[in-house]
Amino acid sequence: MEANEDLVEHLTEVRKRLIIVVVWFVLALCTGLYVSPAILEYIRSRPAAMDVQWNVFSFTDGLFIYMKCAFVFAVFVTLPILLYHVWAFVRPGLTDSEAKETFAYIPASFFLFLSGIAFSYYVVFPMMVQFMKKMNQTIGAVETYGIDKYFSFMFNVIFPLAIAFEMPVVVLFLTRIGVLTPERLKKTRKYAYLGLAITGSCISPPDFVSHLSVTIPLLILFELSVIVSGQYYRKLSAIPNP
Repeated sequence: MEANEDLVEHLTEVRKRLIIVVVWFVLALCTGLYVSPAILEYIRSRPAAMDVQWNVFSFTDGLFIYMKCAFVFAVFVTLPILLYHVWAFVRPGLTDSEAKETFAYIPASFFLFLSGIAFSYYVVFPMMVQFMKKMNQTIGAVETYGIDKYFSFMFNVIFPLAIAFEMPVVVLFLTRIGVLTPERLKKTRKYAYLGLAITGSCISPPDFVSHLSVTIPLLILFELSVIVSGQYYRKLSAIPNP
């Protein structure tokens, strides 16, 4: 009976927090619909888009891009709220020190995600656009770019890197639950380097400078993850067992 009451209580709390997140998302979406023209105008003014004509090939292309922009804005604004309510839900099962440590994941995760978006949009995406345009010009193709394809290409470049920038937080979390240790990370360093190099080559133009521009930040993130994991593991090991 008590277990059922606890389950109902947890489900009620989940429902309450989901409602808060959904309401926040809807409000952010409404705001996104208002600011989307300014966001699209800013994207249009950037060097990666200044020489590209945004053509529409159906009546709905402009509307879909408008809605996608508002949706991405809403997701971005809602992310820290969602992370907070996930933390708040598990907070009663944590000690004060654990709660303090895990709360730091929220701003760290959001900051890394924002850094990944900024790096991929301001550094990687312009390189990709310039390379693709040169390739099209080399084969003598007439450049006619659809706005839908432009934004799909942009999102395909930006979001994988934004997620990759979450590596330190993910590694720290896996270290915290005992899945990873600094020794395991060091043993797999050469494989991680190979995987990150392959990832960097897949999301950057096929030239040496572009590869380095993408791969080096990924390697730095991995080494930062190793350092953070090592510091936390030493701190954890210094705590005497009860």
